[in-house]
This record gives sequence, structure tokens and C-alpha cells, in this order.
Amino acid sequence: MPPNDILPLALRTVTAWLVTLLLFFPLGWLFLTSFKTELQAIHVPPLFVFHPTMENFGEVQRRSDYLLYARNSLVTSLGSTVLGLLIAVPAAYSMAFFKTRFTRDILMWMLSTKMMPAVGALVPIYVLAQTAGMLDSVPALIIVFTLSNLPIMVWMLFTSYKEIPGEILEAARMDGATLWKEFVHVVLPLSVGGLASTGLLCLVLSWNEAFWALNLTSAKAGTLAVMIASYSSPEGLFWAKLSAASTMAIAPIIVFGWLCQKQLVQGLTFGAVK
Repeated sequence: MPPNDILPLALRTVTAWLVTLLLFFPLGWLFLTSFKTELQAIHVPPLFVFHPTMENFGEVQRRSDYLLYARNSLVTSLGSTVLGLLIAVPAAYSMAFFKTRFTRDILMWMLSTKMMPAVGALVPIYVLAQTAGMLDSVPALIIVFTLSNLPIMVWMLFTSYKEIPGEILEAARMDGATLWKEFVHVVLPLSVGGLASTGLLCLVLSWNEAFWALNLTSAKAGTLAVMIASYSSPEGLFWAKLSAASTMAIAPIIVFGWLCQKQLVQGLTFGAVK
């Protein structure tokens, strides 16, 4: 390597590591604080060396039914992802291979709904859920999460289907394949990666969703976001217990995201210039 290239490479490497550490610091500090006592958590200056304790995790389990909130998060995430895929797959298929002059406009309109603040739809959705008797219920969250993620799911699957060569579909049609056989035996096998990436991304988004969970549920159907919010009291924040509850809430999805990072990155780069 020429000497003139060593310094720029070193600067880029150091900058990349600094940015990485900066992004990781909040999670690392959250993890450390969860093993502190309340006095250690609010100590000034902050303590980096301390005797760790597990009492915060025990207190969270005693005060909150962690398994109930975790189960609700898992059910709503999986349910909304499966329901969303059942709707998004045929919608994206029709838009990709049976385009009309309104296809692009519909896609743009669907994506534009993601730019609208969720609070703008809070009152009508709350009234609908109350009228239907679905407040503080898991099915209500599944429906809302599905509708919230549906534009992204349709767009990701649409871009995935567009990467399938049209010649393959034409050959299948010339061989006498019906629309159903073409979809099942040609399109689906070629788009398994796109389906997996879309499902994984929407699973993560549903797990992390807090706004609708906090406003439409309480104790019975609350997700882990509701459990975390319960540690904010009028007396103030209990930083150590709040950190322990947050660690217990985000640990499963962080591990899941780390294991599936390749598929998630693939899903986020569909249609990008490569």
C-alpha cells in the first residue's frame, strides 16, 4: 500500500470505530445500569467500576409479570407479520406483474401514509376499538400493527418481485402454467429471500412499536413497551429498575436481529443501486 494511502485509511478506520462506539454507548450504558443499585445509578460522577447486583431483575419479575408482557409482544409481532404477509404478497404480486396506470400512484400513496404522525389517527382508531369492545386486547394490536406495517411490506415485496426476470414468467405461461401455478411454483421460490427479509423486518418493527401499545392497552394485553413505561412514576424514575426492565425487553429482539442481520440488510437494500 502506498504511504500516501495509509493516513486516509487510518482516519476512516478510527472515525468508523468512534461512530460505532457512539451508537453502541446508550445500549452499553443501559446494560451496565441494570446491574447497579438505585444509588449507584444516580451517582455523580457516573460509576464505571462497581459491584454488580441482580436484584433489579428480581424486582422487575416480582412487580411485573414479564412472561405475560413478553408473550403479548411475541403474539402481536408474529400475528401482525403473518397477517400482513397474507395481504401484502398478493397485493405486491398484482402490482409487480399486472401494472395499471394507477399502480405507481397507489404505491406512493401507501408510502406517504407512513409519513403521517401516528397521533393524527389516534382518536378515530381509539373510538373504533372502544366501539368494537377491543380496547386492551391482543387482536386490536395485531390489526393496528398490520395496518401500520402494510405499506412497507407491500413496497419491499414489490421491489423483490420486480427483480424476477420477466422471461421466466413468460416461459411458464407458454408451458401452460395457470396464474396460481405460476405464483406457487415460480414466483414464490424465487422470492423466498424477499419474503424472509420483509417478515423479519416487520417482526422487529412490531416488537418495538410503543405508541399504539401504550394508548390501546394496559395490563391485560400490554406489550413489553407498556411494562417499561410502568416504571415511570410521579415520584420520579427508578433508573436501575427501568434499565433492568428495558434490558429484559430489548434483549430478545437484539439477539434475533443479530442472528438475522444478513436477511434484514438484504430486505432494506432491495431495489438499491448495486
